[in-house]
Amino acid sequence: MHPTLTQSKRVVDPTGRGYLLLESHPAGCFRSVQLMRAEVPAPENPAARRPTALVVGSSAGYGLASTIAGLVRYGIDGVGIGLERPAGHRSASAGWYRTIATHAIARELGADFSFRNADAFADTTKTETLDLLAERFGGVDYLIYSVAAPRRTDPRSGITYQSVLKPLGAPHTTRNLEFADDGAAYVREVTVAPATEAETAATVRVMGGEDWSRWVTALADRGLLRRGFRTVALSYIGSPLTSAIYRGGTIGAAKADLESTACALTERLAAVDGRAFTSVNGAVVSQALTAIPGVPLYVSLLRGVLGDRFPSPVEQSLELWNQLTAHRPDVDQWGRIRLDRWELSEPVQAAVAERWRSITPETVTELADTAWFRARYRALYGFDVPGVDYAVPVETDLPWPDSSTP
Repeated sequence: MHPTLTQSKRVVDPTGRGYLLLESHPAGCFRSVQLMRAEVPAPENPAARRPTALVVGSSAGYGLASTIAGLVRYGIDGVGIGLERPAGHRSASAGWYRTIATHAIARELGADFSFRNADAFADTTKTETLDLLAERFGGVDYLIYSVAAPRRTDPRSGITYQSVLKPLGAPHTTRNLEFADDGAAYVREVTVAPATEAETAATVRVMGGEDWSRWVTALADRGLLRRGFRTVALSYIGSPLTSAIYRGGTIGAAKADLESTACALTERLAAVDGRAFTSVNGAVVSQALTAIPGVPLYVSLLRGVLGDRFPSPVEQSLELWNQLTAHRPDVDQWGRIRLDRWELSEPVQAAVAERWRSITPETVTELADTAWFRARYRALYGFDVPGVDYAVPVETDLPWPDSSTP
């Protein structure tokens, strides 16, 4: 699993402020991927033909979990795309190390699955990726689109759009879970100003369906869509407790655009008996989530209610693959795959809402699982992962997996 070490080693510490850590721990990231793999059962009946999948956003979050689940359970070949930072003055980004570990799983399983470190929004990335898919596989069965980016440069106009995390129409005041330098949890009230029309439009251009549609169009133009092709973009609705800043805010506008894009793509895919979905996933601890005011507190309270019944990203990704490969996927009245029913059930939401209303500075660690949340967000960077000795020096300057050969 571990690549050969070639450079000097050092002890890597979780330096940073708030939810942003400036270093990532290679061994912790490798171990995280191993633990995710251990959640995936082996295939019961290995398919005679290995399906080909393109995962855009394969180095983090649900994109990473879907890649691992697809490799281990469904025997996929294909390509994963992520945009990660190599080591320099600091360690590489966590996604860089996670990709090394995921590539090792693919090699161990005999999968022809390669990874590209590239800007998914760029036309050059699309062209080069499709060249690789055409040469090695001749077609694609699945496209999973899991991109959460703060900005996007449209290669056709040269304009860079910046996304914002803001409510629409009026300011919104909420409470956010934060941590002191010593790890102590506390709740702070924050007020977020409403987005302008320009900010909302820019957020839709970054996180809406435009780039997803361009990927599908590029595959179609190259004749790479296999019959029965299915594509899914990952979405989220969330609780009424967070709706002002999420589903009713700028991100919600982008998610609505994503869902309308799915309908338009399904019409276009009729020629290959294909279909496009959005998947409404449940809550998860991610780097994108920690930046949204109020959501860290909500997720900690949700975990406080559910405990170990809180599904992991891998568990939800396995269900996503079950739906993508099903003859008749289980969708709601708007054609969305729903992986969030566990979260939005009335008993769960009622229990979370009661805790939200009654929480005080003195009861925050009693009502919300703050220790779990802190460990999970630090694990995104490879820290607080069980089974890792953080006092041992590790190599940080490791090469991206070679995609020139299977």
